[in-house]
Amino acid sequence: MRPVNTVVERWIPSALVFAVALTFVVAVMALLLTDAGPVDVVVGWGDGLSGLLAFITQMALILLLGHTLAHTRPVRRLLRVLGSVPRTAAQAYVFVFVVAAVAALVTWGLGLVVGALLAKEVAAQGREKGLRLHFPMLVAAGFSGFVVWHMGYSGSAPLTAATPDSFVVEALGEPLPLSQTTFALWNVVAAVLVVAVVALALWLVAPRGDDRVVELDVDAREGDVDLDDTVVTPADRVDASRVPTLALGLFLVLYLVLHFSDGGGLTLDVVNWTFLALILLLVLHPFELIALVKNAAANVGEILLQFPLYAGILGIMTASGLIEVLSDAITSVASPTTFGVLAFLSAGVVNFFVPSGGGQLAVQGPVLLGAAESLGVDPSVAIMAVAYGDQWTNMIQPFWALPLLAIAGLKMRDILGYTTVTLLASGVVFAGTLLVVSG
Repeated sequence: MRPVNTVVERWIPSALVFAVALTFVVAVMALLLTDAGPVDVVVGWGDGLSGLLAFITQMALILLLGHTLAHTRPVRRLLRVLGSVPRTAAQAYVFVFVVAAVAALVTWGLGLVVGALLAKEVAAQGREKGLRLHFPMLVAAGFSGFVVWHMGYSGSAPLTAATPDSFVVEALGEPLPLSQTTFALWNVVAAVLVVAVVALALWLVAPRGDDRVVELDVDAREGDVDLDDTVVTPADRVDASRVPTLALGLFLVLYLVLHFSDGGGLTLDVVNWTFLALILLLVLHPFELIALVKNAAANVGEILLQFPLYAGILGIMTASGLIEVLSDAITSVASPTTFGVLAFLSAGVVNFFVPSGGGQLAVQGPVLLGAAESLGVDPSVAIMAVAYGDQWTNMIQPFWALPLLAIAGLKMRDILGYTTVTLLASGVVFAGTLLVVSG
């Protein structure tokens, strides 16, 4: 991995610069590959900047709430217990990955934060045990857990397809239930296989010998949020009371119970309210909740800045028809058997330009669903092909690594060599699964 790391350390820019460069690359591609002119490209970009504001809010909330939940006292205590489990360096890398993957299957925002916090915890406790750990590898293992997020509870593509009045429902005529996507047996089996295969790959490439160096200089416990909970006034006593957050948490739980009892399904909003309810029940008082949210907001900022840039890229691709050009280039040569794999590959490519599962589904979904219908392929294959492709190339697309890297104090180039291994190992399982299901 050292030669790969050396290359990326020298040549991979920051995620913000990557997004800016990608904007102009897509603009040039639109001019060369479509009939769009310079004015069309600029207008498409400008109109697109605000085109995903509602979705951006949902994604920001998932990240904010996931970060907040991961920093609550019960979850931090759990992470400390988990941090004591690995007894060897190899166990540490695999263990961090598996725990992060499970958390990502619950919700991607939680998975990203848990991956970083557990890497720091394992590194700190490993140092006390005398383990020679390579911290960037631990963080890479934590981020690698993100490779299965779209197969779980917060997967935006299957959730969008299951949401009434979504554009997928307009294309299909009815919602696509999660029993055919997220909770389909083949997707569950694929998730288990990905975790097993990537865990093995990470174990095989883990630094050994002189490469096993402890590179974390601070104790993970220093990252705990400081609470300003001094009680002076009657108002302070209210802010330090358990009652407000507990009452609101129970009220939100009641709403969720009524929602599901009335036949309501999972949507992005419901996922967010589920985790908000958990946070309200776990925090001690409003003082703690305010401090946790302030801490989380610092890690959401850079993503909020970049999301409109990617929305602008999406605007160029949609207005110029470039998205159809890229998708059709692959799906036009597909057969019923190869459709899933080719759709997956196209989604992996498009993810570089639109690193958002829901946003990507918005532009690729109609094209892929139409191709699936014409080939007689189940629409669930098209939906999950987008999901698999999105999570697959996230391993080498820096956008979603930002919150994890901010917590860990690293840059994307520090972990890219190892996450590339995750890309290769998981890609085999994703492609194989879709080949079998399509056939």
